[in-house]
Amino acid sequence: MRRLLVALAAVAAILAWAPPAYAGNWAVTELDPLPSRMEPGVAYTVGYWVLQHGTHPFDGTAAELGTTGLRIVGENDKGVTFAGTRLPEPAHYAVTIILPPGVWRLQGVQGVFGTCELGLLTVPGGLRPVPPEFPAAPGGEVKDYWGDAKPPGFPWSSTPVAAAPATPAATTAAPVPATPAPATSAKASSASGGVPYPLAAVLVLAAGAAALLTRRGAGRRAEDDAAEPDGPAQDVITIGRGS
Repeated sequence: MRRLLVALAAVAAILAWAPPAYAGNWAVTELDPLPSRMEPGVAYTVGYWVLQHGTHPFDGTAAELGTTGLRIVGENDKGVTFAGTRLPEPAHYAVTIILPPGVWRLQGVQGVFGTCELGLLTVPGGLRPVPPEFPAAPGGEVKDYWGDAKPPGFPWSSTPVAAAPATPAATTAAPVPATPAPATSAKASSASGGVPYPLAAVLVLAAGAAALLTRRGAGRRAEDDAAEPDGPAQDVITIGRGS
């Protein structure tokens, strides 16, 4: 029983020290072209790409990925890490390094993905790269997330395919100015001759009433004329005689 407890404690200790890992989510670091010769004590700005699965930017956020950069390791396994700065392109970073003379193992620092061996860097001298730990399989298709500025190895012997473009924002058509309606106020609008509409309406009504009265008067005169006999009227006067 005691031996079992000791064994379980040892397993627990090993698990406690195990680094975090993303199952199936390995990454690689690709360097932008380096100078053909690097001198000690000189500042160099180096670009690099951290590519998940070796072909695309990390699926998570920058906080989830963690710190990226470049690390040099000496013969005694002691190293110095230079933290990188994010660039506008997805998965692209830059770092400024100053190297002492010697032969150094150059590694890519990839946050939650650990480190990636890049090669042996001799100062003064240059980089002798090592074969990639996870070489990209040739053939197939890979998405282009970058446009003009791409990782140096893209498309890694595969057929590039444009990534799905972002949905463009809906454009709003410029409003067409409405034709101003004519003014309808009595002051702004008038009948012909400059007479305001209310007064013109009264005059029209008065003219109509006068025409109607005239028509009725003419009708009555026609009736009177029809009742009178043709020719002059004869008055009969009777004179009486006295007895």
